[in-house]
Amino acid sequence: MNGSVLNEQVVRLVLAAALGLFLGLEREWSDKAAGIRTLSLTSLLGAVFVVVGSEPLLVVGGILVVVQGALLSGRGLLVEEEGLSLTTGVSMLVAYGVGALVASGFVIEGVTVAVVSSLLLVLKRELHTVAHGLSREEVRSASEFAVLAFVVFPILPAEPIALTFAGLELSVELRVVWLMVVTVAAIGIANYAIVKTYGGRGVAITGFFGGLASSTAVVGTMLDHVRQRPAAVSYAVAAVLLANAAMATRNLAIALAFTVETGALLQVVLPLGTVVVGSVVVALLAADWRERVDIELETPFRLRYALGFGGVFLLIVVAGGVAQGQFGTLGLYVTAAVAGLVSSAGATTSVVLLYRSGAIAGEVASVAILLATAASIAVKVGLTTVASNREFTLRVAGYSAGLLVLAGATAVLSV
Repeated sequence: MNGSVLNEQVVRLVLAAALGLFLGLEREWSDKAAGIRTLSLTSLLGAVFVVVGSEPLLVVGGILVVVQGALLSGRGLLVEEEGLSLTTGVSMLVAYGVGALVASGFVIEGVTVAVVSSLLLVLKRELHTVAHGLSREEVRSASEFAVLAFVVFPILPAEPIALTFAGLELSVELRVVWLMVVTVAAIGIANYAIVKTYGGRGVAITGFFGGLASSTAVVGTMLDHVRQRPAAVSYAVAAVLLANAAMATRNLAIALAFTVETGALLQVVLPLGTVVVGSVVVALLAADWRERVDIELETPFRLRYALGFGGVFLLIVVAGGVAQGQFGTLGLYVTAAVAGLVSSAGATTSVVLLYRSGAIAGEVASVAILLATAASIAVKVGLTTVASNREFTLRVAGYSAGLLVLAGATAVLSV
């Protein structure tokens, strides 16, 4: 065995012991039976067995750790009379696993497990407070979200699937479509927590920051909230407009940041800036932000509604593919507009790459980016038509149309 390999193994052994010690800090501070020394030695033991290369020893060691943890838990039940606590025993097993991971070369994974486990131990009181404060509907929503994000999403095919529609071969990425469902649910949960804390004013936070992630998904969340609470229409309209502002801000940042070296696309500043500023101004006027308006939402999101939104989004993807297949020869503008139906950021990035390579002029690139942005806004207007509340649909459509006309006018002036 050469010196470099030996040194590497020594470093891993030391790191394993250090991570075990890190895990043991909270246990020691909480005055538990297994503290700094026990967890550090347990982690070191797992690393030693991996370095030795004996799988039977590694398995036997794991069994011994489980047994010792069970004995300590039983001792705590007899001595402390606070009920059976498995946390210390599980902490020992985690420490053993961290040592094995690090010694096996999975250093980042081992550190991640140690840090996350330590956070779970330190935040015990906060986690218990949150858990006990959840309603049945909130627990159900959390469970449904876990199924959407961590069960269904990973089993969907990673590669696009081919579909035949109207005589055309279409490529559909099911993971992208399902990711929209997950995003709608995630934004809904975040918005639920913020609204419970800040009332109607919290919708503004969700609208803008949710729009940075997916402005289209914000519409799905607001559709559900308006259905639950019709009085929240003004705030929902503002959220959609702020999502448009975030989307336009993101596109503007892409257009400028990636074209600085080849000549910044300054032509897009005025029209996209009009969308951003106009959306923010209208959002400020759409609702009374001076008052705290309590919006009592029944649940963070409804699975049926999120799935329905995903179905509509899938139809948009298919329709966009058909349009591109039929009119792709019309050039970049049609392609940018069709791509904007699904992702204005993706369309903007594609146009910027063409501009950087010299394939298109700045004026052409600017118009294509504006078309992609306009298409994204139009999609959100179209999605609001499924709302039972006509006021929500009409107000979003009216404000969006006015902003697009104003942005178009400024684009003409900037050419």
